[in-house]
Amino acid sequence: MIKKISFKDRILIAGASGMAGTAIYKSLIIGGYGREDNGGVIFNPSRKDLNYLDCYSVIKWFEDNKPTVVIVAAAKVGGILANSLNQADFLLENLKIQTNIIETAWKYKVKRLLFLGSSCIYPKLAKQPIKEEYLLKGSFEKTNEGYAIAKIAGLKLCETLRIQYGFDAISLMPTNLYGPGDNYHPTNSHVIAALIKKFSEAVKNKDKKVTCWGSGNPKREFLHVDDLGAGVLFCLEEWDPFSSNAPKDESGNTLNHLNIGTGKDLTIKELSLKIAKISGYKGEIIWDTSKPDGTPRKLLDISKIEKLGWKPKITLDKGLERTIYDYKE
Repeated sequence: MIKKISFKDRILIAGASGMAGTAIYKSLIIGGYGREDNGGVIFNPSRKDLNYLDCYSVIKWFEDNKPTVVIVAAAKVGGILANSLNQADFLLENLKIQTNIIETAWKYKVKRLLFLGSSCIYPKLAKQPIKEEYLLKGSFEKTNEGYAIAKIAGLKLCETLRIQYGFDAISLMPTNLYGPGDNYHPTNSHVIAALIKKFSEAVKNKDKKVTCWGSGNPKREFLHVDDLGAGVLFCLEEWDPFSSNAPKDESGNTLNHLNIGTGKDLTIKELSLKIAKISGYKGEIIWDTSKPDGTPRKLLDISKIEKLGWKPKITLDKGLERTIYDYKE
């Protein structure tokens, strides 16, 4: 099969300084992209260089740099508390960021665009594992409704531009990500980063007790960000939604978004014990049930992307070891 992108492409990674964007950049470099001797370029502008919230800045940047491939990894992100307390901010800022990039890419005739969404787009009580066709088949988890609605809008914008105008835009919906470059903010971080910080600090301070949020009973799936980076490159090169062997939904219709994860989950309590052990923490773990649990279970069905030929390579244990080492360094 002929690859859908080439070494000569001028590739923009929007959100290149974030955890996902950094991993995507690394995968592209390993794959041979962005090399001057091949005539290629990878653009990874900082927030200072390009403000995605300002549509005029985005338009000017596209006029000046003429990218041919765009990866939308830029987003306002945060953990369960940040999402639940700032719904309007998460909805408004993500709508602006993704619309400015996607619409401008379409108008400037970018040949291929990949949009990164999130597994939180699916209903709170979706049947497990969650298939792509369960989208909009139920109500959202209230704590991140704003973020989820914004991500669905981005996915649907890509889908409708493909259907109406033939714009080659595809979307990936990652499960929970972790790995190097994660956000370790005390209240705005995601669960793995928050737990790594808690247990590492407890070991350092010789604390005998660590308090974790919620009941610990919800089940979650986690994908190492380097596996996401490899998956993004794989889909950019190989996935053509209109090809005869492309994944279809249960009714045989073309799919414009695919799940990407590991297909395996565990409880937050089990995750905490793993992180505590690797961190060297041997004290007591207390669960603060006044804090929200969120969705009871969120496991993605990844059979469609696996059928295309992609599979995750980094086990959770190995990934946690690497990430905890990275945090301590």
